[in-house]
Amino acid sequence: MRFSGDFAQAPFLVIWEVTRSCALACRHCRAEAIDWRHPDELTLDEGRRLLDDVARMGTPIVILTGGDPLQRDDLEGLIRHGKQAGLRVGTIPAATPRLTRDRVESLKAAHLDQMALSLDGCTADKHDEFRRVEGSFAKTMEGAEWAREAGLPLQINTVFGAWNVEDFATLAALVESLGVVFWEVFFLVPTGRGAALQGCSAEQCEQVFDKLYQMAQRVPFVIKVTEAPHYRRFLMQQTGATSVRPLRRQGIGQPSASPPESGHGLTMTLPGVNAGKGFCFVDHVGNVCPSGFLPIQVGNVRQTSVIDLYRTSSLFQELRNPDLLKGRCGRCEYRTVCGGSRARAYALTDDYLAEDPACLYSPAGVLSEPVMSTTPD
Repeated sequence: MRFSGDFAQAPFLVIWEVTRSCALACRHCRAEAIDWRHPDELTLDEGRRLLDDVARMGTPIVILTGGDPLQRDDLEGLIRHGKQAGLRVGTIPAATPRLTRDRVESLKAAHLDQMALSLDGCTADKHDEFRRVEGSFAKTMEGAEWAREAGLPLQINTVFGAWNVEDFATLAALVESLGVVFWEVFFLVPTGRGAALQGCSAEQCEQVFDKLYQMAQRVPFVIKVTEAPHYRRFLMQQTGATSVRPLRRQGIGQPSASPPESGHGLTMTLPGVNAGKGFCFVDHVGNVCPSGFLPIQVGNVRQTSVIDLYRTSSLFQELRNPDLLKGRCGRCEYRTVCGGSRARAYALTDDYLAEDPACLYSPAGVLSEPVMSTTPD
């Protein structure tokens, strides 16, 4: 599938929450998932129509997320349909007893492009405490081994906040040991259960950016930063770049457009993907939002095509206009390639156009103290 790169017409990535049900009780869960499937979840036929529309819109990648996607027995059917429609398809199963060797092999047989597992603690005790289910760390390690045995490309997702940012080096080494093709590093957005947690400070974000930049010089896998788009500004400052090269695909999660001569594995898209701008979220009952972390509904795919909702919603159109950004984000020379986390701005200020408080940069070109805390009240 050819992707035009015009985010006014199609997102690069659609996330579909195929179910909100999950047996874990993770401390940061934006969905506040419980182990109960909603009776109004999109059906198999409705899901197929959604996948067809995603492909028709020109979006190349869809991620089937949850909750726990393994709670749907028809997950493999959805994967097969997405592949037949020409999409690259990934999924993010939860590390519960539903994750078995047989199920991993079944996902591979359905031609899944990439499977992601979450790893948020460098030890079993730390990870299981965060996921609130004993044994989830061990199950994650098993799932990673089964993916390798099946030849299924493995992605690891890690969320960082004040509780684990000091464990970065140990966590990074553990991820590196798992034979991954992709590491998605997520900076907490305080929504759902995560509203009770403390995210990384602006200073800590800069420190992690530097560690990721150094790591990416040597590792063979792709590193992607989520909900910290100011890493683009950091990378461009590090390399002296004033622009980014055209898209080239690396992994399933994002294409890469590295600053000239950078030689690193951190991914950048041109233009920058952000909530409602190259990114679209569909929840378990069909509601469409700019992001799962920016849960403002603009309509439902049962009544209106995701194509029309993405292209014509006034909310999505505002999010795609960097000239509407406020505060430092609105004055920043990097606002087109960055734009700040719209989800974090909304979670902390109730204004999705406000500046991102997790960034130290000022438009004058220097780092300064943030104007507000990233800690929720």
